[in-house]
Amino acid sequence: MNAKPFLKWAGGKNQILYELESRIPLEIRKSGIIDRYVEPFVGGGAFFFLIKNKYEIKQTFLIDINKELILAYKTIKKNPLELIQKLKNLEESFFKLSNKAKKGLFYEIRRLYNNHIKIFDYDNFNDDWIERSAFLIFLNKTCFNGLFRQNRKGEFNVPYGDYKNPKICDAENIIEVSNALKYSEIINGDFEISEKFIEKGTFVYFDPPYRPLNKTSAFTRYSKEDFNDEDQKRLAIFYRQMSDRGAYLMLSNSDPKNQNPDDNFFDELYKDFNIDRVLANRMINCNGDKRGKIKEIVITNYK
Repeated sequence: MNAKPFLKWAGGKNQILYELESRIPLEIRKSGIIDRYVEPFVGGGAFFFLIKNKYEIKQTFLIDINKELILAYKTIKKNPLELIQKLKNLEESFFKLSNKAKKGLFYEIRRLYNNHIKIFDYDNFNDDWIERSAFLIFLNKTCFNGLFRQNRKGEFNVPYGDYKNPKICDAENIIEVSNALKYSEIINGDFEISEKFIEKGTFVYFDPPYRPLNKTSAFTRYSKEDFNDEDQKRLAIFYRQMSDRGAYLMLSNSDPKNQNPDDNFFDELYKDFNIDRVLANRMINCNGDKRGKIKEIVITNYK
C-alpha cells in the first residue's frame, strides 16, 4: 500500500513526517501493530497514510469538523471508480481549453460548488457526492497555492492558480486511498467527539489548526469555524483527560517562540508533557521569499 494525501492541505504534515514517525510509541514500532488509531483533525491525512502504509491498524477513526473534507473521504472510500471518471472528464475538458478559458472554467466550477452549499445533502450518500468531491479536488489542484479555505459562509474562496500542468486526476492514488480507508470510520464533528473512541492503549494524533505565528499569518479557517486560543486551551484540557485514560497521545502545532522567545503559550498548556521542537519548511505563504525553516512543536505523553 502506498497511499498519500489526495488534497494539498494547509498545515499538511509532509515537512515533519520523519519527526512524527520517529516518535511513534516504542511498543507500536516493535510490534508493527496499532490496535486502535484515532485522528480528531484528519485534514489531508499525511500521518495517517504514512502509518497505514507501514503498520497493521486494526481499528481507525478519522474525524474532522470540515464537512466538505469528510464528504470527499467518504466518497473515495465508497465509490473511487466513479470519482476517477468524473475527474478524468474534468481533466480532459480543462486541458483542451485556452489559458483564459481554463480560468473561466475554474470560476464557473467554484460558483457551482458554492451555490450548492445550502441545498446539498451532506448526510445521505448519493451521486451528487461524487460530483461535489470531484469539484473539490479540481479546485484544490488548480487554485492558488493549492489550498483549501472557506469564508464565514462556508464558501470556497481561493482564487485561480494558473498552473501549467496540474494533476487533476491521480487515479492510482485514489485507489490506494480507497483501500487505506476500507476499514476506517470517517466522522464529521468537533475533536471532542473522538472521546467515545479513545481508550487505554489507543494511539491518538492531534493536528489542530495551527496557532498563528503573528497577526498577519492568521490562517485557521480550514472550515468556516475558527480555531482560536480558547479552542487551543479546550484541546489541552481534552489532551490531559485522554492521557489520564492511558492513551498514547501525540500533538503538533506551531511554535510561538519563532516570533517571540518569551511566548510560553504551549509550554504552559502542556507543561506536564514532553515538548520537542523540530524544524519544518513554511510551505504556504503569499510571499515566496518568506518560505523557509521554522520550528514546530511535537508534544507526547510518553517517552
